[in-house]
Amino acid sequence: MQRITINRTDVGNSLSPLARDALTEAFQQANDDPSVRAVLLGAAGQRHFCAGAGLGPRGEGAKTQQISEKRPGDIARMLQQGWQRLVASIMDCDKPVVTAVKGTAVGAGSSLVLASDLVVMSTEATLVEAFVHRGIFPDSGAIHLLTRIVGLRKATELLMLGERIDAATCERLGLVNRVAEPEDTDAVAEDIVGRLASGPTVMLSLTKRLLAVSSESGRARAFEQEAWAAEVVSHTADLQEGLLSFAERREPRFQGF
Repeated sequence: MQRITINRTDVGNSLSPLARDALTEAFQQANDDPSVRAVLLGAAGQRHFCAGAGLGPRGEGAKTQQISEKRPGDIARMLQQGWQRLVASIMDCDKPVVTAVKGTAVGAGSSLVLASDLVVMSTEATLVEAFVHRGIFPDSGAIHLLTRIVGLRKATELLMLGERIDAATCERLGLVNRVAEPEDTDAVAEDIVGRLASGPTVMLSLTKRLLAVSSESGRARAFEQEAWAAEVVSHTADLQEGLLSFAERREPRFQGF
């Protein structure tokens, strides 16, 4: 298991460009390391999970001025190379990503939650798509991710009204998988990531890939991808171990290949 922690509590765990890119690199390294079989994303402190993009040292007014000075195309490139790249590194990670949310996830910080495979949320945590409150177009994959998870009508409400939603509502909408007491949130997330880390790694990786494109594929393409993935998994040692353990009536001991 690889543990990745956002630790910038003095700024609400917001991510400066440097911190954002370091987080992206951490997910890429986890993806490339064969010894890593699952990833646990969390944040320090109890108040904020991630407050989104951090402001520069001169404050919000300076940020507005910097945006106005940019040339056409600069903002798009910044998003593609910055927050979109980070969100993609979570979605494209071959290893399952479990996220523990113990504070408020705001704006682009919410996208880190939405991009994860499984989410455990504290009863005291909240999520808010705050873009509308600053007149910022929803970025960091928010529209794509929300529409996939909650559907068009609810995604419209969350993005256009920007209301803060509590953990119980997040669970009801399917934004998170488990809700736990604050003191139990990490333990619940660790239990899930431990189960994934001891599972059949190749099968889980391919399941994640096909789930990611399931809403974008027609039936013929989905069936083709399913058959291809099943072929790959059929040649893994973990599948043989799964069949053998079933025959021997014992728990499987998956090795990850």
